[in-house]
Amino acid sequence: MRLMVVDLGVSRGGVPVLEGVNFSVEAGEALVLTGPNGSGKTTLLRTLAGLQPPHGGKIVVPDSEAITYAGHADGIKAVLSVRENLDFWARVHGGKDIAPALDGFDLQALADRPAGSLSAGQKRRLGLARLMVTGRPIWLLDEPTVSLDKASVELFAGAVRRHLEGGGIAVMASHIDMGLDVRVVDVTPFRARAQVTRTFDEAFL
Repeated sequence: MRLMVVDLGVSRGGVPVLEGVNFSVEAGEALVLTGPNGSGKTTLLRTLAGLQPPHGGKIVVPDSEAITYAGHADGIKAVLSVRENLDFWARVHGGKDIAPALDGFDLQALADRPAGSLSAGQKRRLGLARLMVTGRPIWLLDEPTVSLDKASVELFAGAVRRHLEGGGIAVMASHIDMGLDVRVVDVTPFRARAQVTRTFDEAFL
């Protein structure tokens, strides 16, 4: 199992953001993307997830169905209970047992509560618990610890650690230390150079 990025270029709104990105992540490894706000981390993750096309280079994965993505939105249905949300995603991805996800994110006591009534941190835990029922080996995570308190960050780190121990891969954009053994890639050196538009007079020089 490997995720490999070769000379990748990504764009936001048709404007190049990153160019010449190269890295690979092997089974059992985690990689953290760093860089200032607006540097292209989210755009890169969305491109890796297949939500938008690259404008250059290539992404090599064993199977497009190997990837699951967790962005800023929690992706939960407010009218369904915590258990029903996880059951829904488990059925979509082949009927995985949801008990490890409930346990892993300390959601057992909330299992029958409507998701819409949860706090921001609880909703985030539920959104991340979805990763565990997909059965997909490559996790792409955009600022996964937003809204999480210290105890919940530790739960998340434990879930990632178990995923890696099982041969999974995790690529995350994050600014905090989660106590994981990770490789760090700063996207700043890959930022695309601003395109200069010539003025009308310059066009005739």
